[in-house]
Amino acid sequence: MYERSSVVDLAESLRSELDRYSVGGKLPSSRALVERYRVSPVTVSRALAQLAAEGLVVTRPGSGVFRARPRTAAPAAGDTSWQEVALSAEGAGEVVPRSVDATGVLSSLATAPSGVIELSGGYLHSSLQPERAMAAALARAGRRPGAWGRPPVEGLPELRDWFAREIGGTVGAADVLVTAGGQSALATALRALAPPGAPILVESPTYPGLLAIARASGCRPVPVPVDAEGVRPELLAAAFEATGARVFVCQPLFQNPTGTVLAPGRRAEVLRTARAAGAFVVEDDYARYLGHEDAGPLPATLAAEDPDGVVVHVRSLTKSTSPSLRVGALAARGPVVDRLRAIQVVDSFFVPRPLQEAALELVGAPAWPRHLRTVAAELRHRRDVLTGALRRELPGLEPPHPPSGGFQLWVRSAGGGDDAALAAAALRAGVAVAPGRPYFCAEPPAPYVRMSFAGVAGPADLVEAVRRLRTGPAGTKPS
Repeated sequence: MYERSSVVDLAESLRSELDRYSVGGKLPSSRALVERYRVSPVTVSRALAQLAAEGLVVTRPGSGVFRARPRTAAPAAGDTSWQEVALSAEGAGEVVPRSVDATGVLSSLATAPSGVIELSGGYLHSSLQPERAMAAALARAGRRPGAWGRPPVEGLPELRDWFAREIGGTVGAADVLVTAGGQSALATALRALAPPGAPILVESPTYPGLLAIARASGCRPVPVPVDAEGVRPELLAAAFEATGARVFVCQPLFQNPTGTVLAPGRRAEVLRTARAAGAFVVEDDYARYLGHEDAGPLPATLAAEDPDGVVVHVRSLTKSTSPSLRVGALAARGPVVDRLRAIQVVDSFFVPRPLQEAALELVGAPAWPRHLRTVAAELRHRRDVLTGALRRELPGLEPPHPPSGGFQLWVRSAGGGDDAALAAAALRAGVAVAPGRPYFCAEPPAPYVRMSFAGVAGPADLVEAVRRLRTGPAGTKPS
């Protein structure tokens, strides 16, 4: 497998030497470039493809690669200032605001600057991703009969059946829609269940992407506090009564960001409370495949224990594989399925068939359970390394309840202060952490930061990150 850095370096070298050739002049052959730069043929091919995409060279099959004619000067930029008026002019009585705040989402997707240890991301490091298994699955998927044809809008029957078995209970393939990842599934669910202007009950704290979806849909997220055993049912009941909400979104398993698991005694109570309020529970089961090695048997999904169609279940393969394997599922029972399907079709038609076929190949391969075992062991080890380093070096940032699943620690600064200032000071010390404020839809009760241990190259980076926090700017140290 080629190294991305080699491709970038070779492309830069070739780019700097283009002036040696006249327009239309032929570059050295691929074989000559392989010998000259001592790289693989794949690296040469990809570097030349990059230059072709930039319009610097032209590839002529059977003839070679030639310097392209320089592009004409770009036209002067137009005046787009009129858009400020157009985008802000909301009509009278308009319920859905047209501006969208994606700050919390973008912060978790941002790439850390060079030299900064990234504890702010939300995906597995490439070393933990099943890259070989995914590549093999994609290759096999591309050779399947009809792999490039149009799939059923609900998703491939075999993939829907696999998701149904994974969700459990009486959920069947007919209850499942294949989605383009968990974020897309959540957006479809909220659009189906809550009209613009409606309140939506959410855990507090919760995933910033959910808050962004709710607000972009014109809905009002209402917080329901979470403790060490998950959402508090008595406060959930009070919130339903006070707001008249018809939707509650929760993550019962390894909640993001706290890592809590909804206690057994609260599971049925949450379902009863929602049923009494005539409301849906959207179960975001994002971390089902991220349990740690010491987590023990995982509880069943809420959907598996729901006979009345209260639960709309969301899950995805993305978190446990790759950010680019955006394949997930929505599961529900009753008339709501038709509405979910209609909204998804209008928004995106369907998930590309090659991606669905690749997901089927991946989860059906012997490498899949091996990958999950590897991730479970590695996440446990990384959690212990980061927790231990914090305990030794920065006890004021030690989490009181280390999670048994997921990829993050949710830590509160014992010295108080501002979470944004704490995150900024950490960045100056060479460590990227996520400030806690975007995880709350109201004023946060205390300064928190989220530290992810899944996105770094190895456990040594976690130890180094804590060392930097301890010895870096004073703002990173808890009082």
